Amino acid sequence: MISKKIILSTHQVNVAFVESIAVRSVKKTVSQENTMLFFLHEALGSIPQWRSFPQLLCDALGMHGCVIERRGHGESDELAYERTARYLHQAAYEELHELIQLLLPAGKKAVLIGHSDGGTIALLYAAKFPKQIAGVVTMAAHVVNEEVTRRGIHPAIEAYKAGKLDGLKKYHGTQTETLFYAWANTWLSEAFKAWNIVSDIQGIQAPTLVIQGDEDQYGTEEQLKLIQQAVPTAQLEMMVGVKHHPHLEQTDDVVEMIRGFLVER
Repeated sequence: MISKKIILSTHQVNVAFVESIAVRSVKKTVSQENTMLFFLHEALGSIPQWRSFPQLLCDALGMHGCVIERRGHGESDELAYERTARYLHQAAYEELHELIQLLLPAGKKAVLIGHSDGGTIALLYAAKFPKQIAGVVTMAAHVVNEEVTRRGIHPAIEAYKAGKLDGLKKYHGTQTETLFYAWANTWLSEAFKAWNIVSDIQGIQAPTLVIQGDEDQYGTEEQLKLIQQAVPTAQLEMMVGVKHHPHLEQTDDVVEMIRGFLVER
């Protein structure tokens, strides 16, 4: 992957470009010339935390892609504002929108591959800007703030205080603590308790694949049902024995699932 920083109107984000090196025998409905993958990471994610998944998926589809680090993550600029209950809308409608306008070649469409917060951002973006989107794939996306989500954050806070999550510093450096508490405090806040974006994603027109692990500590099958309520054509996949990171826990299965959905549907 070739990494470089992209300067948006007010800050820098880090982008890694992924080029397909194999598998050209894909159907014309998913042509590498017309489509580009955009990988959108989780709440505490960064480019290297995707591991080999973006390259494997680009290879399987025969497409180019780019992996994005949002502001406050990894090597991007620091998070310089207090998050509100609309921070995911802001990430979709402002930051991602500006980045896609900058990076997506004229005449091409984007396929959004989002994990957790990134999945939510993908849904919001695809509904707001449907003409730019050829497909949406989410893994462990949220559209409501479930009680199980809030319960799952408390152990994470205790683990962070005990130094058990110090591995995050490898990816986020001096931004780690700010990023961690921006996530934890926002989702536990009273203002975010009733957060619900079901009505905001009803404009999605592109084929949509929604993947969830049945042992996800941050979300239940209710997330799948609500997404399908808003996007009736969405394909739902509940993966047995999988927690919050389907693409890392069962990488080959997820790559094949996405390939089949985008190429063979």
